Amino acid sequence: MDISHRLNRTLEVWRESFTDDGMGGQAATLIRQTDVAAKVDQPSATDRMLAQQAGAEHTHDIYLLPTADVQRGDELRGDGQVFRVGYVVEPSAPIYRKAESKLIERQGA
Repeated sequence: MDISHRLNRTLEVWRESFTDDGMGGQAATLIRQTDVAAKVDQPSATDRMLAQQAGAEHTHDIYLLPTADVQRGDELRGDGQVFRVGYVVEPSAPIYRKAESKLIERQGA
């Protein structure tokens, strides 16, 4: 089964990278990794409730190809939206990956 025909958006993958700050600490910056094909959906009410019970915010499900390099903590950006990935799940058959994410709303936008 191939889901690529359902992936109707391209999102940029941004990942945190750490460099020494010269004073014994590290500075974090976001580095663009790649672009991925995606489909962005809102989760079911049950999924949102389960996330809230676990202390997490889950506003969007982002479906990806099973080979997409997306990890927990990544930012997915596209079409003026920014999503923070809470975690990534895969079904038992590698048909897709699902990044359960939170939409980051910009202040003053």
